[in-house]
Amino acid sequence: MNWLPDLAVLGPFAVAVVVIAITPGPDMTFFLGRALTQGRAAGLAALAGACTGILVHTVLVALGLSALIVAAPQVFLALKIAGAAYLLWLAVEALRHRSVLALPGTAAPRQSLLSTWAAGVAINLLNPKIVLFFMTFLPQFVSPGDAGAAGQLLTLGLLFLLISLPIVTAMVLAADRVAAVLRGKPRIVRLIDWLFASVFTAFAAQILFSRAR
Repeated sequence: MNWLPDLAVLGPFAVAVVVIAITPGPDMTFFLGRALTQGRAAGLAALAGACTGILVHTVLVALGLSALIVAAPQVFLALKIAGAAYLLWLAVEALRHRSVLALPGTAAPRQSLLSTWAAGVAINLLNPKIVLFFMTFLPQFVSPGDAGAAGQLLTLGLLFLLISLPIVTAMVLAADRVAAVLRGKPRIVRLIDWLFASVFTAFAAQILFSRAR
């Protein structure tokens, strides 16, 4: 059983992960906010919680979608097409509403690192957008007829962490500078939005075009 996705998709996948990693969202708001108000250790604990949540999402998606591939490959194909439509919607939303980074201005009541980690897990797992995103994003890089799809989905989830973790860790360690840039230079944030929208539109177009042939 081949757990390694096609090498041709790893490059585009890595590009997408980098764009996702630098795009402001609930997880980034949480771990940058904790780093600013309670120190780097708290920021890293929050980041570890988010990563734990991503691992849980990856396992659930891999197990659930792999069963779907075996039971109903046409349904899985339909999910991929629906996922392409969802990626297009995300691109439009990024341009319409812009990224929001509402970092706290004052220190919150100090919590233990364990509590901060647990809060990071909860924010990640209870965010329905992340659940839907993982259900639609990872399958775009797996073939519906591949018997090793479950292993490949797990591999992609781990690669998602390996690629994004150095980026977001550096952001936590330089939280004050990152927050200043994101707050004080909206053009940079807007550029990230356009980059996000462009990458996901390209993925969606590729999927929809390949299914139409």
